[in-house]
Amino acid sequence: MTTEAATRRMSGAPCWVSLLAHSLSAAQEFYGALFGWEFRPGPQHFGPYSRAYLDGREVAGVGELAPDRDLPVAWTTYLASDDADMTAEQIRCCGGTVGVGPLDADANAGRMAIGSDPQGAIFGVWQGRSMMGTAVTGEPGTPVWNELITQDTASVGPFYEHVFGFEAEPLAPAGPADLDYLTLRLKGLAVVGIHGVGSALPRDRGPHWMTYFAVPNADAAARRVTELGGRVLDTAHDSHHGRLATVADTEGAVFSIIEQG
Repeated sequence: MTTEAATRRMSGAPCWVSLLAHSLSAAQEFYGALFGWEFRPGPQHFGPYSRAYLDGREVAGVGELAPDRDLPVAWTTYLASDDADMTAEQIRCCGGTVGVGPLDADANAGRMAIGSDPQGAIFGVWQGRSMMGTAVTGEPGTPVWNELITQDTASVGPFYEHVFGFEAEPLAPAGPADLDYLTLRLKGLAVVGIHGVGSALPRDRGPHWMTYFAVPNADAAARRVTELGGRVLDTAHDSHHGRLATVADTEGAVFSIIEQG
């Protein structure tokens, strides 16, 4: 359940995660204390924005919503593209929607778009130039997995296969009930997952992409989230990929933490 930084830069693979918050300073304080991130100013083309660094390497982005934008605060998964304009056209042709772009994020950083799949899950498209994306993964404080949470995999699996060239691999039934899960691969490497949860899909969020961040201890990290003013939505528990928990920051942005050495 880990994708290497080099793998993340293949066309179609998740290459970046970005948060839009109402308060940039509050988000920096929360994630800096939780993951040990340091922040430097990023492209300001769309408003206040900073890049998060861990030991001098880029790991994520945090921006600030305009005061008049009453939008849900959420992490956005960006999928790499060799040609953002062509990918945007593919999104439209396959039943998705492009809400922003394609447009240049900065003079040389790259070209981006924000789209949604046929079920409404929002994701980003990134064509990197000088800024290729997350520089390190698999270490505590870095994004290690991205997963689409949706009603069922059959409704959206073909969309991502056609737009991004994924090869889908279903998981066998687990236990008494079938686990509706697809692992999406590029050149044989697992890069993202799609989890169909049926009626368990949160009504207040709908289909959405989930970012998993590595931590050295999931229980301790979950406690730290609450100490910093966030919430634990799903308490730490063991899984096939490691001990994990689902949490929310001080503004309600949901993400998962997974224990990795």
